[in-house]
Amino acid sequence: MRIRTPHLLQPGQKIRVLVVDDSVVIRRLVCHALEEDSGIEVVGVAPNGRIALSRIPQLAPDVITLDIEMPEMDGLAMLRDLRRRECLTPVVMFSTMTERGASATFEALSLGADDYVTKASNAGSLDVSLANLRHELIPKLRQFFKVASPETAPRPSFASVVLPSTNRSLRRAVAIGVSTGGPAALAKVVPQFPGDFPLPIFVVQHMPPLFTRLLAERLDTLTPLSVEEGVAGEVPTPGHIYIAPGDRHMRVVNSDRGPAIALDQGPPLNSCRPAVDALFGSLAEVYGSAVVAAVLTGMGHDGTAGAQRLSARGSYIMAQDEATSVVWGMPGAVVEAGVANRILPLEEVVPAILREVDLQ
Repeated sequence: MRIRTPHLLQPGQKIRVLVVDDSVVIRRLVCHALEEDSGIEVVGVAPNGRIALSRIPQLAPDVITLDIEMPEMDGLAMLRDLRRRECLTPVVMFSTMTERGASATFEALSLGADDYVTKASNAGSLDVSLANLRHELIPKLRQFFKVASPETAPRPSFASVVLPSTNRSLRRAVAIGVSTGGPAALAKVVPQFPGDFPLPIFVVQHMPPLFTRLLAERLDTLTPLSVEEGVAGEVPTPGHIYIAPGDRHMRVVNSDRGPAIALDQGPPLNSCRPAVDALFGSLAEVYGSAVVAAVLTGMGHDGTAGAQRLSARGSYIMAQDEATSVVWGMPGAVVEAGVANRILPLEEVVPAILREVDLQ
């Protein structure tokens, strides 16, 4: 498992970006969008992976934006070479909203890319394209960095925090919320569940439509459990993993057949749809204290409000630790809210879940 400490920026220090794309138009668009942010500096561009690799030692970028389809050396080949050299520089891929683009993006994430943005199609004017790019790309570049503040006291260590567990024999559902770094994290977590796992598992991964379907299909090949996108009206059953579909909040509601999955396109929560808070909040209403929930790597604070509602009902909350998170935003927010019963490295999350449902 790659472990990267978040890069600490000194006050006034800019994030150095290398832009790799074979399209002159896209390179100019990305550079123009990024350079409007006073905290970001584009230190170089490259039309393919081979040239980019040759420029990295001299340019020393803090983060790389990387296209997938390029001549001579494409983005996937460059990424393989980069990680083979044990270079931990964060990489954000550019993807297209097509089956081929989504599949290549998943391959990039499995090779060690840290996040991705989707290229806008038919975005309209240049101003609209720039605004869309700034809105999506800049936060994904900034998520890997923290600004040092001499006035701020060091953040306390939470590693030893352990809150007691209750109702261990009454668990009825498992829930997982994840964002940046999620596909790789889920690929490590999901195979650890035994084939006879006795509870339904609900997962929210921040992804658009098509991507969530491909995520479910890929995870389904890694486990004897059944992995699928959630379907409205479906009654959750043991041994199934339900992935929230892209652009839909997934909730669990009471029905005349018992708990059932509900999907909606209500307003985004924490700028996310699907949102972890939507799922966790609904589970608190339906299952009360009978949930084991885990908040894994991700940007922002989605999941904190839902974890607070679950905790108030007596459910058990876990948070991934900072050392094994790509971004310690979502799990860190849960920890700082004081509702994490356990803070664990990624590889210990499922064993802890199994203990909570009396399987270990």
